Amino acid sequence: MGNLPYNANDAQLMEMFSQAGNVVSAVVITDRNTGRSKGFGFVEMSDDGAAKKAIETFNGSDMEGRKIVVNEARPKTE
Repeated sequence: MGNLPYNANDAQLMEMFSQAGNVVSAVVITDRNTGRSKGFGFVEMSDDGAAKKAIETFNGSDMEGRKIVVNEARPKTE
C-alpha cells in the first residue's frame, strides 16, 4: 500500500485492515536513519478472499486526508 500519511503506524494498519478479515502482519516501512515513515507499507491477510476484500474496500479510500493505494504486492524487479 502506498500514499500513507507519514504518521501512520503498524497498529493503525492492523486495526484498519482487520475490518476486511484476519490480518497476519502489518508493517509501515520507515527510513532506517530517521525512523520516519516512507509513506508505504505491507499488510498480509490470512487468505486471498480477505486480501481481495481489503483491496476493494480500501484502495482509494481516505486516511488522514490522503487517498491511499492498496494493491497486491509484486516481486521486486532487478
